[in-house]
Amino acid sequence: MAGGDAGMSADGTAASPGGPPPGTGNGGAGSVRVGPLLFARLKLRLIAGNLRGDGTRLVGFVFTVLAALVVASFGFFVMAMLRMAPAGVAADVGTVLFTALLVGWTVVPLLAFGLDDTLDPSRLALLPLRTRQLAAGMFASAVTGVWPLTTLVVTSGAIVGLAKGAGGVLVGVVAVLLQFALCIVVSRLVTTSLSGMLRSRRGRDVLAISVIFVILGAQLPNLLLNRGLAGDPLALLDNVASALRWTPPGMAAHAIADGGPAALAELAFLAVLVAGLGWLWIMALRRALVTTDASTEAASVRNSRGLLARVLPDGQLAAVATKELKYARRDPRGRVGWFAALAVTGIMAFSLNGQEGTSPGPALAIGPACLGALMIGLQSCNSFGIDGRSVWMNSVAYGTARDWRTDLAGRHLAVATIAVPALAVLSVVAGMLAGNAGWALPAMLTAWGVLGVGLGVGALTSVLLPYTVPERLNAFTGAAPGQGGVAFLASFGAMIGTSLLSLPVVLPMLLGLPWVVALAVPYGALIAWGGRRIAGNLGFARYPEILGAISRAA
Repeated sequence: MAGGDAGMSADGTAASPGGPPPGTGNGGAGSVRVGPLLFARLKLRLIAGNLRGDGTRLVGFVFTVLAALVVASFGFFVMAMLRMAPAGVAADVGTVLFTALLVGWTVVPLLAFGLDDTLDPSRLALLPLRTRQLAAGMFASAVTGVWPLTTLVVTSGAIVGLAKGAGGVLVGVVAVLLQFALCIVVSRLVTTSLSGMLRSRRGRDVLAISVIFVILGAQLPNLLLNRGLAGDPLALLDNVASALRWTPPGMAAHAIADGGPAALAELAFLAVLVAGLGWLWIMALRRALVTTDASTEAASVRNSRGLLARVLPDGQLAAVATKELKYARRDPRGRVGWFAALAVTGIMAFSLNGQEGTSPGPALAIGPACLGALMIGLQSCNSFGIDGRSVWMNSVAYGTARDWRTDLAGRHLAVATIAVPALAVLSVVAGMLAGNAGWALPAMLTAWGVLGVGLGVGALTSVLLPYTVPERLNAFTGAAPGQGGVAFLASFGAMIGTSLLSLPVVLPMLLGLPWVVALAVPYGALIAWGGRRIAGNLGFARYPEILGAISRAA
């Protein structure tokens, strides 16, 4: 087990059982020197191997690289343009951006826990390595990839935007490297410390609730600005930067901007802090490697008969709908999706109606309600993924394309059972916030129509772009390692397709043609029926491909 010294040579090489001691004979045959470079090479090999022979994943990877290139270029440009701003404002912006990067590196790896095997120490526990070797290798794998490089490029822009003179550039280089190392070490410390909890169902639920509240809290400044409660934006920026001035990211940004002996002292403190956090990470890693995995403990499951099973006649439709409702209740990812849709809709309704100079109208109620319907519909873009390998039983029970259409209808019925009343409540709230409760009716009918369109489009993406939904992951992971690009394409394609197909009913309503609302629900039902019909035929023909895509090892 990693963390022990058995089987290891003094120079950090692994001795093969029964072979000559490391470092003896002709170059120590049977021994392999393990260092950070090896972990970086292994991660690159894994990335390349996941792309081999799969055109969809290759397209997703190319899209990810292009997105990272755009973010890196734009971020570097924004940082570099700080040189044109007043010195105080530039330092304040640098402080806030550096802090945002650290927060991002702390939170995002928790959301990606399980997508990257190097985040979970249990995946590496059986390697015959010392804990310090394993920590060095995990650090190397953390800095290997397009997004770590993007972070380094963005922070390097602060050297151009904040540094003064040659001495400032030298200080800036050291500060950027320390800021980058701080982001990596903090992210690894947090994920390693919480790795045991993240593998348990209760931990996934706690993470889901915590992160959602963090996301909602991040909208508070925007809401204050829209409501005119924050006053001067520059004064708000100055207040926020003043509060963050003596945090580690604030010290890094001010070290670049100020220079001088004070900057050297701040850099020395940052170096000591990074070293101390690195030591804590090693201690947490050592503890995680010898701690029992609680996620493998058995859990009790109640045997209950659902409401739809009581109402609908016995058959495939009722069985599928009841199963999906149980998934929605028990799976953390389902609860997060529903809660996020409702929360984002409420925030949008509150924000739109609080902006100064906004003219009242039904669009203030219709817009948030349709956004909620769109977000709920996106949860159906990979309907078969949550079933995983158990979809093989469909080949026994489903003998025709009609059976596949009935399966999709049951899934859509389960979604509608929750979404229809939820969207009705959201529409009433949006109408009241907009100043006219009567606008809730067109908002509700339009949202139901958009929901139907989203279900129809989601049925198509479910059979054309299926992907694995891993079992032992947190509430925010939606795909197995190597399938992140496919998941993004499915979600993005469903969002664009739903938006375009919803225009015939949404656009006339926004342009002041209220009678179109009478066609919204029939139109949505027609799109949902057409999507199920096409997807059922495609799913019956593509069953082996669907099963292979949703059954990949996680």
